[in-house]
Amino acid sequence: MKKYLQIHEWKIIEEGFNADNHELSESIFSLGNGRMGQRANFEETYTGKTLQGNYVAGVYYPDKTRVGWWKNGYPEYFAKVLNAAEWAGIEIKLEDEILDLDKCEVSAFSRELNMQQGYLERSFQAKTASGKEVKVKTTRFCSLVDDECGAVRYAITPLNFSGEISLTPFINGDVKNQDSNYDEKFWDETGHGFYKNGSFVEMKTKKTEFVVCTGMQFSLSLDNQAIEFESTQIEREKFTGIQIKTPVKEASTLTLYKYAANLSSLNHPKEELQKLTAETLERVSQKGFEQMLKEQAAAWAEKWQMNDIQIEGDAAAQQAIRFNIFQLEQTYTGKDARLNIGPKGFTGEKYGGSTYWDTEAYCIPFYLATAGQEVARNLLVYRYDQLQKAIENAAKLGFKDGAALYPMVTMNGEECHNEWEITFEEIHRNGAIAYAVFNYINYTGDEAYLASHGLEVLIGIARFWAQRVNWSEVRQQYVMLGVTGPNEYENNINNNWYTNTIAAWCLKYAVEAIEIVKKLNPERLEEILSKIKFSQKEETALFNKIADQLYFPFDEKHQVFMQQDNYLDKEQILVKDLPEGERPINQKWSWDRILRSCYIKQADVLQGIYFFQDKYDLETIRRNFDFYEARTVHESSLSPCVHAILAAKLGDEARAYEFYLRTARLDLDNYNNDTCDGCHITSMAGTWMAVVEGFGGMRVKNGQLNFNPFLPEKWQSFSFHINFRNALLDIKVSAGKVQISNKSNNQIKVFVYGHEQNILAMQQVIVSKP
Repeated sequence: MKKYLQIHEWKIIEEGFNADNHELSESIFSLGNGRMGQRANFEETYTGKTLQGNYVAGVYYPDKTRVGWWKNGYPEYFAKVLNAAEWAGIEIKLEDEILDLDKCEVSAFSRELNMQQGYLERSFQAKTASGKEVKVKTTRFCSLVDDECGAVRYAITPLNFSGEISLTPFINGDVKNQDSNYDEKFWDETGHGFYKNGSFVEMKTKKTEFVVCTGMQFSLSLDNQAIEFESTQIEREKFTGIQIKTPVKEASTLTLYKYAANLSSLNHPKEELQKLTAETLERVSQKGFEQMLKEQAAAWAEKWQMNDIQIEGDAAAQQAIRFNIFQLEQTYTGKDARLNIGPKGFTGEKYGGSTYWDTEAYCIPFYLATAGQEVARNLLVYRYDQLQKAIENAAKLGFKDGAALYPMVTMNGEECHNEWEITFEEIHRNGAIAYAVFNYINYTGDEAYLASHGLEVLIGIARFWAQRVNWSEVRQQYVMLGVTGPNEYENNINNNWYTNTIAAWCLKYAVEAIEIVKKLNPERLEEILSKIKFSQKEETALFNKIADQLYFPFDEKHQVFMQQDNYLDKEQILVKDLPEGERPINQKWSWDRILRSCYIKQADVLQGIYFFQDKYDLETIRRNFDFYEARTVHESSLSPCVHAILAAKLGDEARAYEFYLRTARLDLDNYNNDTCDGCHITSMAGTWMAVVEGFGGMRVKNGQLNFNPFLPEKWQSFSFHINFRNALLDIKVSAGKVQISNKSNNQIKVFVYGHEQNILAMQQVIVSKP
């Protein structure tokens, strides 16, 4: 862990500049608005170690797969969200010296991420090699209101000299991805040019031919008075800048306001991008920085009104949950069903910015409860729109007749992950996509989604499972061979309990969904079954037969579900007996040693128990929790939240709180020593789940909300908001009681500690803890 950030309920604060922390801070202080985003790189030149990162949602490149040897079925590429043009950059010269914090003596450095109002602020004093001292204060944001735009205010004050200061705001498209497999640059320039007080660079991605026009416009003031200036245009391939030289007296403040726009061919006609970029820049610069900042604060206030979680008595926990929510909201807004949520969002390049099963397993609950129904629905539609690609993916591996295997990693529906044990074995991701359909309908009651979209997806997935199993003459049951479960520290194993469990559930749910659609809209059902050539009698009988006769490993001695066949053949050294110096094992051990160990990367059996917890009594859950948690190293960001929720269900409040802090402050405290390459965006939704489903005990059963909350010992109270079936609820948990306020015009029935509560419109109830 690395703790260097101050605790504040609404801000992330870094005091003092330490170059060793810089890449970590670049991740943590990242900005975004769902349409674009950037790491917290400095505006001025920085020649120290840095990961330059600017990203445009939906724009990707198929980087050629890099493997030692080829196997049939390997994807030809790994899709990557591209490092796009640097738009916030400003070269600063103090007479003939470039301002570069790697070359200066830096003091009074402060960086603040204001999560309440959605902007990043930085200030510092710097002394150059020649002794010139300046004070700088910068503010920037990615606008939620004008979501293709960002803005920078850069103020510089000479402290011990009067002289010429040169400012060169620029657009730099000569960038590359740090994770480029062959050190290739992925952009070709298609044009550049200048406006009055502005410029643009337009580029096209190789192969995929996305076009992005990045432009800027700026103004200057001296001591808060707008000034006219002369400028020099600077241009080279993929680069445009405008240099302004102006004399500045000691203690006077020169301020540059820079407005930037990223317009892509994903959203606009290619031939109009340059014109539209100019028009967009003119519009936002006419608003001005202060008006844009005011609108930004208002937009974030509206978001916080719905999604905020308030914690009294624990500032570190409060800061952490807001940081997680803030990053989620910066990453995905739900406006565009073509977009999804990369595990690192707009904060780094790892995982390529592609879609994983994380979205369905962890993010759906957050967006269901804190946004309009259409936001979560768009995440499901994203997968429906890629169903044909999932069928093609399965066909490449030998499956047929409409069987669908959704990719482990994708941008456009094609599989683009190139590790055999992940791409071809970690097939449980199919189950998460089906479970998300169930989760959405269970929460919203929108069964019509099955007829419009969901049923086709469920049948495609069920057909895959039906072909993926085989009959074992020895066991006289169906088995699932050669898989990798959620625990990626096990590869090519047989009968992973979680994979078999979710496969059986998928088969049963597909049959159930057919019956639901038959009752709702029989004509639509016939249309779907005809379209996909589904033989209802034969295929549903097969689905039921496999689900009823599938093998599930179980250990009689320990009375636990066995993670997979032969798991107990491994040497059972518990995590508590593993020397601290050998952790994290994924950074200290060889892969061979990890695979032979009993250690578990993340919830595996416990993932299945979390999904289907109503099927198991508390003692069954407790035995499995105690057995597997003792062997889990939590080296996946997705692990602590599931453990927190199950610990809370078991009444193990101490461990529930411990796991909550671990998931909530995973990036802020750099628990796994891997935040430098980006924050763990999808697991941040798990942090929300740990509070609402863990401490709040929220479940949806039979279409009704249930709460079974407890108050962590260190907290005085906590509260959260829920949007459920046209009812807006505020839930506050304090010592010995729960207060639920209905903020809508609809009456709602909920269950608290197992007892029914009818809450009238605009009324509240207070329930004492038994």
